[in-house]
Amino acid sequence: MAGAHELPASLSRHRVRHRDVAQVCDGEVSFSPVKGVWFLSMVAAAIIGGALTFSSAALALYVVSTTIVLLFGHSLGSHRKLIHDSFQCPRWVEYVLVYLGVQVGLAGPLSLLRQHELRDYAQRLPVCHDYLRHGSGFFKDAWWQLVCELRLRNEPLLVIEDRIATNRFYLFLERTWMWQHLPWALLFYFWGGWGFVFWGISARVTTGVLGHWIIGFFAHNHGGMHHVVDGAAVQGRNVRFTSLLTMGECWHNNHHAFPGSARLGLNPGEWDPGWWALLAMQRMGLAWEFRLPPDLAPRYPNRVQPPKPEVMRRLTPGEAPAPVLIDRGRAKNTA
Repeated sequence: MAGAHELPASLSRHRVRHRDVAQVCDGEVSFSPVKGVWFLSMVAAAIIGGALTFSSAALALYVVSTTIVLLFGHSLGSHRKLIHDSFQCPRWVEYVLVYLGVQVGLAGPLSLLRQHELRDYAQRLPVCHDYLRHGSGFFKDAWWQLVCELRLRNEPLLVIEDRIATNRFYLFLERTWMWQHLPWALLFYFWGGWGFVFWGISARVTTGVLGHWIIGFFAHNHGGMHHVVDGAAVQGRNVRFTSLLTMGECWHNNHHAFPGSARLGLNPGEWDPGWWALLAMQRMGLAWEFRLPPDLAPRYPNRVQPPKPEVMRRLTPGEAPAPVLIDRGRAKNTA
């Protein structure tokens, strides 16, 4: 397979580096004990413990805490700041946002960045492993994403800038991300008993992890499109009517087109709570230098010489995206 596909020019600037396409297509999907036990234990605690200890106060804690970690943690901290650096803010604000991102319960900040970059890189190639493109059926993809890992036979090099890779705070969070939930569990227990723990920790983590997968699945398989990237194996989709639940992360077709943009809802009617929060932070002097589509260099520049350039264009009315290639032959799935 090496050499069978020319690489898009824009990938030469990506954090992921590899010698041939096979490095991000050839691998096995298998059960991850740590990932599986973490998620399934949270689900069990949320369902059983949550049912036995339900109260209006516990439900209110769940709603407020989930909203905070998804909005300020995952959307602003992990995604728009740590991964894409789409806005600037004081260092202490960045640390608070990334810390809240850890509270979602997906992974440590460096692991989350690695997962995002590998998936983003693979989706922009002409072929893509089913695990990285959410290309299997609904239930199989759920099993894969929630309790399994993709182990590539030849891991590509991932180059992370020093401001992140050598940051002591981020390295600390990476080592202790699961334990970061313990102080809050103790606080919630002394505040409101086991009900606050089950709803404020277990139900919140379950919602964050499960919701992250569900939106990821639909944002790469179903939904509207304003843009299409010719030559990419996967197109992002806009999952309308989930903007408030996802804090604006549902506008994934927009994000594929302009990944460095601090604003994800770019068109009329595309609500983006993450962008609203950034505007509020700007008024308080806590955020500035927002990168927006007009400010960004083209993601897919034209080049005459190989590697072959990607071409991003707006879909014409009624046009459907071209079929994509799926690399099924090189994957050995053991899960």
